[in-house]
Amino acid sequence: MLLTLTATRSGPEAFPATDLGFLLHKHPGRVLVRELPFGRSTVFYPEATPESCTAALLLEVDPVALSRHTRAGEGTPLEPYVNDRPYAGGSFLAVALRDAFGTAMTGRSKERQELANTPLPLVAELPCVAARGPADLPGRLFGPLGYVVQAEPIPLDPLFPDWGERPYVRLRLAGTVRLRDLLAHLYVLLPVLDGRKHYYLDDAEVEKLLRHGSGWLDEHPEREFITRRFLRFRELVRQAEATFTPEAEDEEPAREARPRLHDERLDRVAEVLKASGAARILDLGCGEGKLLRRLLAAPQFRELVGLDVSARSLEIAAEKLHLRERPELAGRVRLLHGSLTYRDARLRGFDAAALVEVIEHLEPHRLQALTTNLFGDARPGRVVVTTPNREYNAVFGEDAGMRHADHRFEWTRAEFRAWAEGAARDHGYAVRFEDVGEVHPEYGPVTQMAVFNNTRCLI
Repeated sequence: MLLTLTATRSGPEAFPATDLGFLLHKHPGRVLVRELPFGRSTVFYPEATPESCTAALLLEVDPVALSRHTRAGEGTPLEPYVNDRPYAGGSFLAVALRDAFGTAMTGRSKERQELANTPLPLVAELPCVAARGPADLPGRLFGPLGYVVQAEPIPLDPLFPDWGERPYVRLRLAGTVRLRDLLAHLYVLLPVLDGRKHYYLDDAEVEKLLRHGSGWLDEHPEREFITRRFLRFRELVRQAEATFTPEAEDEEPAREARPRLHDERLDRVAEVLKASGAARILDLGCGEGKLLRRLLAAPQFRELVGLDVSARSLEIAAEKLHLRERPELAGRVRLLHGSLTYRDARLRGFDAAALVEVIEHLEPHRLQALTTNLFGDARPGRVVVTTPNREYNAVFGEDAGMRHADHRFEWTRAEFRAWAEGAARDHGYAVRFEDVGEVHPEYGPVTQMAVFNNTRCLI
């Protein structure tokens, strides 16, 4: 993938075009190579004269390096999975843009601050960029920002025009704009134009959108579309939209805001465990210990054990639980490295266990092993399981896909009930179901929960 940024001198008294190097913090006479988790980026200047100066960002994605890259904070590589991450071109380019020109995006320039604050005649060109959507999408996204937009569709095969066009275009943007604004527009809108991202989306994504969309996104006519595509998930979109549309004083007060789904889910599981009267709890797939931190505040829970396959996540959990600073917790909280797909004698004899958004991360062929090990061998008195409701994904819009790039499957309500009722029947449990989060009249709850009671060992 290639992006070029060109500045031109507009008159004899105007700034030399080579001052673009001061604004980008990249010397025109040097080549800068940066190693990225998914490949390599190179910044160079194919042209650098006082009249015209072009900076090029060349991104080479290495699919092998990408597959071996681990998720931040975890040790599980993507290598065993088939995934579409090498093809999220707009997302990759946005990350490379932020890496190469991060200082320029802040608008700071030690040598040319006045110039950095001045709108300049700039042209951005991308010979090939993904544009998934209607043909006028590039114009709808960049046109309202003052650019002259040229988007030329790229045929699937020039020799066979009847085959139609690929979802890629040659894109040219020309306008008089501050450099930092152009970079912010590209950073936000390239992934939106692509319609995909190559990494995991969480609350940090909302902060990115608000920071780089400051000053222009709130008044953009396609703001809702941009927000929805950039954040993808309704929970994150709601957080962003709340900052764009504050309640007017003369309007009827809005209903009390719901907590974020992630917090609502954990809070509900904690409530169920408290109501059970359980004292010894297993948090299976504990991650960074968010449920454990909630349970730790209740004296009712005398023993809390977290299990996770990621050693790095357990380190983070220990830090956030302050286990080193609080030696008095040593007899109450333990963190174990292990997998639910293997029998583990350390997990036997507990009052209750929780699996919060865990099962959907397993390969389907390993689910039977988890079911047997949990309900047949560990046999806690109560088990609380939450998982996404696949039917609800339709609310997120067209091509919503699965909630998380690492989900191996997602169940409908009927599929979840079938698994839960089968596990309960086979291992001597009774099961009931609850809705968590928003409930759609047709598609059901955003999150579904099953609560199992061991009929041979009721708490």
